[in-house]
Amino acid sequence: LLGHIPDIEFIVLDKKSLAGSYRLLREKMRGRHFDVLMHMQLALRASLLSTLVPAKIKLGFDRKRARELQWLFTSNRIRPAERQHVMDALFGFAEKYHVYEKLLRWDIPIPESARAYARRVIPDDTKTLIISPCSSHRLRNWRAEYYAQIADYAISALGLRVVLCGGRSEIEQRMGEAIVRNMTETCENTIGQDTLLEFLATLERAVAIVTPDSGPAHMATPVGTPVVGLYAATNPTRSGPYLSRQWCVDKYDLAARRLLGKPAADLPWTTKIERPGVMDLITPDDVIKKLHSVLLALARKR
Repeated sequence: LLGHIPDIEFIVLDKKSLAGSYRLLREKMRGRHFDVLMHMQLALRASLLSTLVPAKIKLGFDRKRARELQWLFTSNRIRPAERQHVMDALFGFAEKYHVYEKLLRWDIPIPESARAYARRVIPDDTKTLIISPCSSHRLRNWRAEYYAQIADYAISALGLRVVLCGGRSEIEQRMGEAIVRNMTETCENTIGQDTLLEFLATLERAVAIVTPDSGPAHMATPVGTPVVGLYAATNPTRSGPYLSRQWCVDKYDLAARRLLGKPAADLPWTTKIERPGVMDLITPDDVIKKLHSVLLALARKR
């Protein structure tokens, strides 16, 4: 998705193999020197790898947010802040160097071959809703029969085409098949058929996307596609799609009260409520209302 962006050198490490990553990074860093390492990852394995980067300044999170001992591996820290969205927290690294303007522009190049694929999936002048039903965290996933209800409603009541998108994993393939099986209308199931760049190009042509807390929820933001996010296991105020939080179905506080016995405001900011049944707090009616809100907002823009 990102490796072809010009003027950026990517050194790709396999987080499943710390020893192999350590050897590769040590070789890549030999003879090199940097002014600043922006250490934006909290995982301990990332901190261990950061010791191989020869930088005058190693900038990390403030002590309170520097989980997994990250503070031990940095020499400078960003300004402390409470209960920020993840992206706002990352802006703290720019602010450390007096860059305060938040210019929300991603400029991910999309090759013509990916755009051609997207035009086949979503032809010109067709209003299409994408449903990307799966997160890599199973307990963040909604029921297939609920997605089927949303798809049927979008087609029959809203006059939209519906395309199912997703990766090649078995759980995603099974989810797509179950959604199609539970539908009365007909949708297009492309799960497992595209690359990330082809998906991004397809997403750019869609009216909106319905998805749980997942990569596609955030991929929609750079291409300007509204996200109806399904949030109960995680907090959309912290990790929701940055420009679509008003269209997220937010049952996080309800989940906190029912499953943890306290309001979300009393939980540590990074708490995830990944419990069986938590996503059942979201109903198809909740999602339909948000879809109507998205379509109304788009109509007002025209």
